[in-house]
Amino acid sequence: MTNNPQELSTKHILGIKYIQKNDIELIFKTASHFKEVINRPIKKVPSLRDVTIANLFFENSTRTKISFELAEKRLSADVVNFSASGSSVKKGETLLDTVNNILSMKVDMVVMRHPAPGAHHFLAKHIDASIVNAGDGTHEHPTQALLDAFSMQEKIGSLAGKKIAIIGDIKHSRVALSNIYCLQKLGAKVKVCGPPTLIPKHLSELGVEIDYDINRTLRWCDVANILRIQLERQDIKYIPSLREYSQYFGVTKQILDGLQKEIVIMHPGPINRGIEISSDVADSDHSIILQQVENGVAVRMAILYLLASKRGERKLET
Repeated sequence: MTNNPQELSTKHILGIKYIQKNDIELIFKTASHFKEVINRPIKKVPSLRDVTIANLFFENSTRTKISFELAEKRLSADVVNFSASGSSVKKGETLLDTVNNILSMKVDMVVMRHPAPGAHHFLAKHIDASIVNAGDGTHEHPTQALLDAFSMQEKIGSLAGKKIAIIGDIKHSRVALSNIYCLQKLGAKVKVCGPPTLIPKHLSELGVEIDYDINRTLRWCDVANILRIQLERQDIKYIPSLREYSQYFGVTKQILDGLQKEIVIMHPGPINRGIEISSDVADSDHSIILQQVENGVAVRMAILYLLASKRGERKLET
């Protein structure tokens, strides 16, 4: 483990749980630089020229996959995109065989989304490439948490002592757990809010406050990160109906107007407008949802750049 503040302590980004506060601060510092880069007329730098990155998505993804691919191309990396649908995975090929076949093509990094929690740890033990977790089941989504925290810090400054609420389907969200780990490492206070059926009881063991009242939660917080109901992950019915969920936990302009203070509104997407959040809130001055999207590219550029630097494959350029 390195003590160099200009180098990551790890060769992988498997989860926020496994990185240090210094790593987060270094990623944010590097992301600020890359945010300047992607706002230039010429948005490309040769930093990862001749580095090959494979994007392995065993689950459907739009925003995360596009964000990673854009980050890789902005850094001039060679990109290989792999989708489980239509691949040999459908014919029974194992995860390790799939990745080893791709690595035989001399891939340096693997960005992977997989439905099985821990799949990335398994790979990290068996292959030499750097692994970036783009989501594993309902476990973690570290790059989303990093871009969320980076966006908060950009908006309200240091997160130490700030009150952050995570609202919605906590039980099925990999974003929630990664956000909790990240925010706590940065010194923030975290509260989760939603129906009792959608909040795991073990969260209290992580030092997280649990509330089932949306109005009380919004009055408490400085930032509200609102998550969608993930019906595709629910094998049983956890709420009576989406209409009832919206009535009791939907964030509306009427609720925000009654707070007598301004709070920051966030959402990792995709947004179910009119369910967890109304359109006039998502599109309001309170919202930094579009900034999250922009920052996602910069943060992922920073992560890929720093991992390549850690591997020592070349002197990197920006």
